[in-house]
Amino acid sequence: MSIRTRFAPSPTGYLHIGGVRTALFNWLLAKQAGGQFILRIDDTDAQRNVGEALQPILDGFRWLGIDWDEGPEIGGPHEPYFQSQRLDKYQAAAKKLLDSGHAYRDYATTAEVTAEREAAEKEKREFVYSRKWMAETDKQAAAFEAEGRSCVVRLKMPRDGVCRIDDLIRGEVDFEWAREQDHVIQRADGTCLYHLATVVDDHDFEITHVVRAVEHLSNTPRQVFIAQSLGYELPQYAHIPFVAEPGSKNKLSKRKIDKYLNNKDFKRLYQSGAAVAEQIGQAVDPSTFNPVLVDFYRDIGFLPDALVNYLLLLGWSLDGETEEFSREEMLKQFSLDRVVKSEASFDPQKLTAFQGRYMNRFHLKHKAKMCTGFLEKAGLVSAPIECEELAYLKQILEAADDRIGMAGDILNFDTFFVADDDLEFEEKPFAKRLLKPDQAGFLLGEFRKLLATTPEFVASDLEQVLHGFCETHGIQPGDIIHAIRVAVTGKAAGFGLFDTLEVLGRERCVNRIELALSELEKRRGQTVE
Repeated sequence: MSIRTRFAPSPTGYLHIGGVRTALFNWLLAKQAGGQFILRIDDTDAQRNVGEALQPILDGFRWLGIDWDEGPEIGGPHEPYFQSQRLDKYQAAAKKLLDSGHAYRDYATTAEVTAEREAAEKEKREFVYSRKWMAETDKQAAAFEAEGRSCVVRLKMPRDGVCRIDDLIRGEVDFEWAREQDHVIQRADGTCLYHLATVVDDHDFEITHVVRAVEHLSNTPRQVFIAQSLGYELPQYAHIPFVAEPGSKNKLSKRKIDKYLNNKDFKRLYQSGAAVAEQIGQAVDPSTFNPVLVDFYRDIGFLPDALVNYLLLLGWSLDGETEEFSREEMLKQFSLDRVVKSEASFDPQKLTAFQGRYMNRFHLKHKAKMCTGFLEKAGLVSAPIECEELAYLKQILEAADDRIGMAGDILNFDTFFVADDDLEFEEKPFAKRLLKPDQAGFLLGEFRKLLATTPEFVASDLEQVLHGFCETHGIQPGDIIHAIRVAVTGKAAGFGLFDTLEVLGRERCVNRIELALSELEKRRGQTVE
C-alpha cells in the first residue's frame, strides 16, 4: 500500500507558519514515495469556524506549491473531505463504541464534573472521573432522563496498564492508562468531537502516516483506544517539533504579535510589510496582517520557494550545513529520521536572508515582473504598466540590486515614480541635511548649475564632477552628498547617489533641487530643533 498522509486544518483562522511546516513534511513524505497527500477540513467546531478563512488556506497552499491529491475543490474516492459533512459516520462509530462497551452515556452536569475535579485538586490527587452518572443500560438512562438530565458520550478508558506508541521520531513512548480521562466524543446534541472524527477519517481515508506537531502527542492514547476499539489498523505516528517563538522555547502563536514586536528582527519584518501595505492602501489588521501567517509573505512580495526552503529547516536538517534545496532536492533528501526532537525557533532574520538570496538570483526581467504589481496597486505606474515605465523600472532595479529583498521593497523607491512637483521631503532628513547646515542652500544651488551643464549624465562622470566641486569649494563629499540625496529623492537613504542621479536624469535632478531650494527658502525663518 502506498504512503498516504494528510493535513487537516480547521477553518478558524488563516494559514499559520507552523501548520504549513507540518503540511510540508506530510507532503514531502508522501510525494517522495509516490504516495498521496490528502487535505481534509476539520470543521467540527461550528462555533469557531470562519467561512471566509477556508479560501485563503487553499490559496495559500497553492501559492506555496503544496498541492493535494484529494480534498476540497478536487474531490477524490473518499468524499466528502469536510468533517461537517461526515456526521453520520461519526455517529455510527460512537454507537459501535457504546454497543461494545468502550464508551458510555454520561448524564453528569458540567458543574458535577467540575466539583469532582476541584475536589481532586484540593486533595492533591490525580483526577479520575467517578462515572457516578454513567448509564450502561436503557433503564439507567431513562432514570437519569426522568430527572431532566441530558447525556454526552464518553470513552470508557482503561484504568490500568500502559499504552505504548512506537513514534517514528520520538521512539517508544509510554502512557499510563490510569492517567487518561474519559474524554467526551459526542455532545448532547449528537454532534461529535475532533478525537473521534479524526480517527474515523484517518481510517476511512486510508491514512498510513499521521505526521503532526508534538503538542498532539498527548492526544494519541485516546485516539489509539478509539481506533483499536473500532477494530481499525493503526497508522504510523510521527510527532515533529513545534515552531517556537523567536529566541524562545514557547510555541509560536498568531495571537502574540505585540510580544513578538519586541524582537528587533520580527519588528523589522513586520514594519517592512506594514510599509508595503500602507503604500498600496491596504489596512493593517494584526489579526490577519501578521508574519506568523502565510498570507503576510505573499502580500508583501516574498517568493514561495524561499519560504518553503526556510520552513523545511524548521525541525529538519540534512547534514547540519546544507541549507538551500530545490523542490526536487527536498523530495530526494527528506526523511523523518532527520527530523529533530527539540523545538524549532522561528528566525525572521534568517527567513529574510533566504528571501534575499532567492530574489537576487532572478533575472532583471523576472524581478521587474514581480515588482510591477506593487507599483500598479500603489498607483505609481500605469495599469497595465507601459513599455517606457517598464524600462525605467529595470534601471531602478539594476541600481538598487540587493536592496530589493522582496518585491514589495520597490515601494521604498516610490519617489522615483512621482512627478517632480509631487515630491515630498521627509521631515527629519530635510531639517538635518538642508535646514541646519548654513551652507547647504548655497552649495546645492552651485551644484545644480554644474548638473545642468555636465556633458555626460552618467554615474561615473557625475562622481568626478562632485569630487571636482568639493575641491573647488574646499569641502568634503559628505558635506554635500546627503543634501543632494534628500533634494532629489526626499529621503535620507537609497542606493548609490551617482546611480540615483543617472536614473532620475538631468532634467528631473535640476528640477528637484530647485524645488528643494524653494522649500528651504520657505523654512529658513523657522526654528530648528
